[in-house]
Amino acid sequence: MATATFGAGCFWGVEAAFREITGVRSTAVGYEGGSKDNPTYREVCTDTTGHAEVVEVDFDPAVVSYDRLLDVFWDNHDPTTLNRQGPDIGAQYRSVIFYHSPEQQTAAEASLHRRAESGAYRRPIVTQIVPATTFYKAEDYHQQYLEKRGLRSCHL
Repeated sequence: MATATFGAGCFWGVEAAFREITGVRSTAVGYEGGSKDNPTYREVCTDTTGHAEVVEVDFDPAVVSYDRLLDVFWDNHDPTTLNRQGPDIGAQYRSVIFYHSPEQQTAAEASLHRRAESGAYRRPIVTQIVPATTFYKAEDYHQQYLEKRGLRSCHL
């Protein structure tokens, strides 16, 4: 088993996308990258904690590659908007990859470079690639939020 952590805007929709991937054993939404210990959703939404909304993905690398998870990450948000995804604005919605090993760092950087060179984006990619820090699991009502409500998207 291995762990990957991604921030791509509202964590509800991002989590739902990862849960559909064969080889993903579990997901959890939460907060990472800031300075406040044990932040609450309300605190993170003030854009003062420094945390991003993230999805922690536990996966079996014998079944699904980290590169495949990176593709899901890129395909499920706009990595060219700084601190914003759709109507959600603030650093908590930033595009960020938290790597858990030197191999993940190398893969993430190579993936970003391929995407940047692909011509798929009109603007530069602003995704951060940084070492994983402490992951703080979000409140229970945020876990599998869309699935529990029979929804497929955050922005209907």
